[in-house]
Amino acid sequence: MAAQCVTKVELSISCDNLLDKDISSKSDPLCVLLMNTSGQQWFEVDRTERISNCLNPRFAKKFVIDYYFEIVQKVKFGIYDIDNNTYDLGDDDFLGECEITLGQIVSSKKLTKPLVMKNGRPAAKGTITVFAEEIKDNRTVQFEMEARKLDNKDFFGKSDPYLEFYRQGDDGRWQMVHRTEVVKNNLNPVWKPFKIPLRSLCNGDMEKPIRVECYDYDSDGSHDLIGIFQTTMSKLKEASRSMPVEFDCINEKKRQKKKNYRNSGVVSVKHCQITVEYTFLDYIMGGCQMNFVVGIDFTGSNGDPRSPNSLHFISPNGVNEYLHAIWSVGQVIQDYDTDKMFPAFGFGAQIPPTGQVSHEFPINFNPSNPYCPGIEGIVDAYRRCLPQVKLYGPTNFSPIINHVAAFAASAAQQKNASQYFVLLIITDGVITDLDQTRHAIVNAAKLPMSIIIIGVGGADFSAMEFLDGDNGGLRSPTGEMAIRDIVQFVPFRQFAQAPKEALAQSVLAEVPQQVVSYFNMYKLKPPNNPVAQ
Repeated sequence: MAAQCVTKVELSISCDNLLDKDISSKSDPLCVLLMNTSGQQWFEVDRTERISNCLNPRFAKKFVIDYYFEIVQKVKFGIYDIDNNTYDLGDDDFLGECEITLGQIVSSKKLTKPLVMKNGRPAAKGTITVFAEEIKDNRTVQFEMEARKLDNKDFFGKSDPYLEFYRQGDDGRWQMVHRTEVVKNNLNPVWKPFKIPLRSLCNGDMEKPIRVECYDYDSDGSHDLIGIFQTTMSKLKEASRSMPVEFDCINEKKRQKKKNYRNSGVVSVKHCQITVEYTFLDYIMGGCQMNFVVGIDFTGSNGDPRSPNSLHFISPNGVNEYLHAIWSVGQVIQDYDTDKMFPAFGFGAQIPPTGQVSHEFPINFNPSNPYCPGIEGIVDAYRRCLPQVKLYGPTNFSPIINHVAAFAASAAQQKNASQYFVLLIITDGVITDLDQTRHAIVNAAKLPMSIIIIGVGGADFSAMEFLDGDNGGLRSPTGEMAIRDIVQFVPFRQFAQAPKEALAQSVLAEVPQQVVSYFNMYKLKPPNNPVAQ
């Protein structure tokens, strides 16, 4: 699947204490940016200007990169002493390089690293500092609108009006950017408050034309035009609850036919306010920590781990579907967690020493410290755990969801945006405690938490797709609706032949918006509140 660009990031580069390669003067450094698509294939993205006679350069040229949360984006900065006019860097002195991921850069916002040589050994001297800034216009326009005396387009009953907002493209064509809900059977409708990104509405240009069309909704799709008006953002933002801005809704065909035509109704903008909404990177660069937790299915339906037919069987090359899922998702998430210590739990197994069945046991068997050092630590703990447990059942999700939700609830009580939890559950089977899990998810939706479920093997995963809630939202058994969609489910078999990055792209694509929706819902600002642009 094609990844969705979250935003664009601008990187500012500076170096200190570079090696001096010139005899009669100082080095003339330049920085080149390379990116890695796969394996060892690096390609040049851009390069800075050359700065003459300087061992502590501050480069004016910025690098602009498309940022994807769900992909590990490897970048490399190479520093060269340029002493000729050729474009090829092969004939210039190499001063050192720094290889890193874009995720590490944005989660630190400002990062200083020592330069190394191409063989990985430390350079004789020199450091590089990379400062990341999001390129954005995160202003949003909030509207409250109503209309009165709209034309009636229906023979039986009254019009069912709705509004469509259009902006004018560079080619002069109108592009729709927002549609309100339909207000049934009402010639004096009051629409629910809504918001439109300022960038979408007018690209930040207060004088750019905005066109609003009012229609009568028809279920067969043949919606009738009631009328149109045109305005600008500078005019709209004059509206206030004490002094609304009003527009005649004009139907041109009707005006041409009718001599004393005035309008087809009046649309009133009661409230129009431009506000700043924080983005995912505002929270990450502001210090929000992403806490990654893993839950592994050890139920009997996986098969005996010693058998090659088992989903827990580790092949001679050291992998299985469980390990593949842990690596894929963990490699992305780990860049956003400073201590790189990840709790990992198992469920559905008889565990030592008593053989008691547990649905939330730490796979390192240390209840007081279930944390594993890095993704490698989770993998090592999983390998050591397999021979010590007896696969059993049933397949209960709710204990591990509630376990992580307790940590998320504790973080939520701080009433700040410093912590967010991502629970990865890897399972092979049909869920046994569906009602309890529905209840646990509806509760977790109120907390700083997302849940990723990866289904391994060939089981029927229809219950998982139901938990995903993409088809209309998830309800608890009591009928309570989840206030956010926090579950993303994918079957591993869909990615068996795909590039190794594809699984992480699919399951993590929704996480940035889930993070923002939670913190916005509770009006929580980034911990180190960046200055709004």
